[in-house]
Amino acid sequence: MENLTYNSPVLQLEALVVSEQNLYPTFIFFFIIYVLIMVSNIGIMLLITMERSLHEPMYLLFCSLPFNDVFGNSVVVPRVMVDMIRPASEHYISYIDCVTQAFGYHLHICASHTILMVGLTIRLSRCRTFIANPFCDNASLFKLSCENTYINNIYGLVYATAVLSISMGCIALTYSRIAVVCLTSKNKSLNSKALKTCSTHLAVYLIMWLSGFFMTMLHRFTGVADYRKGAALLLHIGPGILNPLIYALQCTEIRRVLLKILHSKKLMPR
Repeated sequence: MENLTYNSPVLQLEALVVSEQNLYPTFIFFFIIYVLIMVSNIGIMLLITMERSLHEPMYLLFCSLPFNDVFGNSVVVPRVMVDMIRPASEHYISYIDCVTQAFGYHLHICASHTILMVGLTIRLSRCRTFIANPFCDNASLFKLSCENTYINNIYGLVYATAVLSISMGCIALTYSRIAVVCLTSKNKSLNSKALKTCSTHLAVYLIMWLSGFFMTMLHRFTGVADYRKGAALLLHIGPGILNPLIYALQCTEIRRVLLKILHSKKLMPR
């Protein structure tokens, strides 16, 4: 019979399972990725903040993307890295910290339903203490309950399906209109720029869409934990790395300011 502990204040996390020989290379990989995400995204925010010529609505909107990437990755990645090098007997987290991390995680992904979704989960009593995930999210939290989680499952699936369907519909409509403009326009420079920007944007969107879809679906099945963990981590680090390249460095004005700063540093006397 399963050993049940009701409403325990301490939970156990299942860290990212890595063999001993691959432990440090994997840790170094995540460390480098995290540093790149922090440096590139914080650098873009500082560049836009400090450069007066970029104080326009379009460029200020760019700040929300790197801020969201910095926030989301800081909520998840450092904890995953620390647990990776800890022994399994030390993979513990308090319930309050776990709920806080889950709230931050879902706030990063989609803020509109975070409070309701997490609220539906914390109302449940808990009889388990093991989080079958390298970090806390809503689905992992409601799996701790021995109560009927039918409402949580239905809400999660309906909301995920609605968001993904609406999002895909908007993307399809937008790209179809862009395609029509490109086909009717004889401006090769404009068409090339549109194709370059849209293809890279679509690549990031597909990574986010597929990662989020698989993560949501795989939570409903057993025996696929490794695939679920991979999808969840890719949902964070993929866009965090690619967004600065796509949304900032492809922007002519931001690239011009960045090159001007780099050029001025080269000309400085030593």
